[in-house]
This record gives sequence, C-alpha cells and structure tokens, in this order.
Amino acid sequence: EMVLTGNMIDADRAERDGLVARVYDGREELVEGAIGMGLLIGQKSQLAVRMAKEAVDAADEMTLEQGLNFERRLFHSLFATKDQKEGMSAFLSKREPHFTHT
Repeated sequence: EMVLTGNMIDADRAERDGLVARVYDGREELVEGAIGMGLLIGQKSQLAVRMAKEAVDAADEMTLEQGLNFERRLFHSLFATKDQKEGMSAFLSKREPHFTHT
C-alpha cells in the first residue's frame, strides 16, 4: 500500500506491519536500545554473527531457493567451528557459553 499509493504510515503501524523491529519513544531510549542490542550481539559467536549478516546481505541478490541454499551452506560450515561445539556444550550444561570466535 505504502509503495503503490505513497501514503505515509506512523512508526506504530510500521512496527505492527513488520517493517521495523522496534519503535522507541525518544533518542535516549533509542541509544540505550541500540547499545543493549550491541552488547547482546557481542556475547554471541562472532563467526555465527558474521555468517548471519552475510546471509541477510546476500538475500537481495538471490532467488529464495538460492538464498536458502546459501544459508544452509553457511549453517553447515559453522559445525566445523569450536564455537559451535562450545555453544552446544553450554546449552546442554545449562550454562553461558564462552566463545573463542574460532
């Protein structure tokens, strides 16, 4: 609708329609949210985060089938990493993982 009509929508509708992940009330809340998300992402395996970002970035240039195959190859390649083994071990032991990014 927005693309075809040029009608603007507000932030709440953009969130409701899935165009944005979050809506913040102001600049301070936005900065706090961004820092919090960055800290959360920073706790993850850098290899997994990098591959997830690569899959998302590549999605615009591929068909759905190509994108799913690409994502699957990235996912399978993570099984050769120490971080995957640490993540699985931590999950099974119900503890926080300690990633080495290798």
